[in-house]
Amino acid sequence: MAVLHRALFTWFNFLIFLILLVLRLDQRIQWNWFIVFMPMWIHDNILLIYIIFHMISHCKNGPNRIILTLRIKPWYIVIAVLLKMSAQILICLKLEVPQWQISAKAVLAPYLVLFSALAVDVFFDLIISSRLTL
Repeated sequence: MAVLHRALFTWFNFLIFLILLVLRLDQRIQWNWFIVFMPMWIHDNILLIYIIFHMISHCKNGPNRIILTLRIKPWYIVIAVLLKMSAQILICLKLEVPQWQISAKAVLAPYLVLFSALAVDVFFDLIISSRLTL
């Protein structure tokens, strides 16, 4: 898939999700929150499948310095997508079953872990890139 097709597919899924979200929040539809989030989950699952196939194709090749970095970075993306999906499930549970009284901190905890890990990764990448330029 070309980059343009991936970008258009992502924007299309996001547009469908926003339309369903607005309809649900405006109470024009009374669908389950899990159905409203379905375009995001479809996109995340397709992204996971694409990353796994990409990782398998790179693991088939022999050991190489570039390939070793390519074996590590996709795992970051897989973990990020799984954290995003778990946060979406928690959001749907909080909205769909209010009697469970899930706290907002518990719902947003996967995002906190995700953003903290991303900040640390960017920080270390900046340090490594600044050492290489010196």
